[in-house]
Amino acid sequence: MTISPKDYQQLVNKRAEKSPIGKDTALAFLIGGAICALGQAVLEAGLAAGMPRAEASTLTTIVLVGLSVLLTGLNLYNKLARFGGAGTLVPVTGFANAMASPAIDFKSEGLVTGMAARMFTVAGPVLVYGAVASAVYGVILLLL
Repeated sequence: MTISPKDYQQLVNKRAEKSPIGKDTALAFLIGGAICALGQAVLEAGLAAGMPRAEASTLTTIVLVGLSVLLTGLNLYNKLARFGGAGTLVPVTGFANAMASPAIDFKSEGLVTGMAARMFTVAGPVLVYGAVASAVYGVILLLL
C-alpha cells in the first residue's frame, strides 16, 4: 500500500492528540520557576552564611546538579518532567539529567564502554554545538 505524503500528513493530523497548550505552558512555568526559586534560595542561604558571591553561586550549581542527578537516579526527575514538561529543562538541571540518564541506562555494559561512553549520547551534541557557536560568536565579536 502506497500513501502520498499529503495523505499521510492528513492521517497523522486526524489521529494526533491535541496538546493542552495552556495547561502545559502553566505547568512548565510553575515547575521551571520552582527550580529557579530553589536555586535562588540556595544562593541566598550561602550569602547569608557569609560566603562570597562566587562561592555561593558555585554552591548553588552543585546543589542543583546534585539534586537533579539524585532525582534522575531515583526515577523521579522523569516523573517531574512528564508533569512539568519544558520547565524541567532549566539549563543546569536539564543538562545534569541529560548526562545522568544515559549513564544509568548503560551502566550494565561496564564503566568505560557503557556508562562513560554513553553518557554523552544526549549531551555530546549540546557540548559540540555550544563550543562551536561560542567560537563563531567570539570571532564575530572580535571583528565588530
